[in-house]
Amino acid sequence: MEEFAAELMSKLDNKASFTIPYAGGIPVPESVVVTWVIMGIIMILTLVFVRNLKLVPTGTQNYVESLVEFLNHFFLDIMGNNGRPYLAFLGTIAIYIAFSNLCGVFGLTSPTKDLNVTAALAFMAIFVIELSGIRKRGWKGYFKSFMEPIPLLLPINILEIAIRPLSLCMRLYGNVLGSFIVMEMLKILVPVFIPVIFGFYFDIFDGLIQTYIFIFLTSLFMSHKMEEEEEHEA
Repeated sequence: MEEFAAELMSKLDNKASFTIPYAGGIPVPESVVVTWVIMGIIMILTLVFVRNLKLVPTGTQNYVESLVEFLNHFFLDIMGNNGRPYLAFLGTIAIYIAFSNLCGVFGLTSPTKDLNVTAALAFMAIFVIELSGIRKRGWKGYFKSFMEPIPLLLPINILEIAIRPLSLCMRLYGNVLGSFIVMEMLKILVPVFIPVIFGFYFDIFDGLIQTYIFIFLTSLFMSHKMEEEEEHEA
């Protein structure tokens, strides 16, 4: 049992892939290296898919435009036209998280298993959420919103700024880590056939579900910030 626990814990460690020989050595964790790989793949696919674009789309251009249109409609249905300036950011985050969660299918360790990665994604999301409120209300209206609907709620409204990124971060990290632990336990206990079946569920279905939840909550929080302004103006 101790050997089993030790093997499982060793797989949970976010090991350094290599060390940059500068200032005593800067370790570069595996999650960063895999992120670089994902970024490279996305950039290559982007360059390939935007070549020879046609007014009437054919072939792969149809699929790319369908994906972009799907993402745009998804976010606009939640945020309305006020969300148009943020479509590129939200779409990029959605694609990155989806790739990160799906890379386990190809034997790579998901970057979202690293708490540092999910925390960075959450703080980026909360920055854009608060920015959307500032752009709609202005600085004066933004700070005034913390005392709505009554000034008594000021401490709770301030705490909400920290609670939102924490919930986004821990929800994504916890689910990805939980799926990883279950899969590693199955590989150790039942190394043949069964892990493949569960792998498709956790790496594909659950990975896409977690992507959906993260971007849905981010766009929903943004919608609330911008809707509050519309109600205030009304």
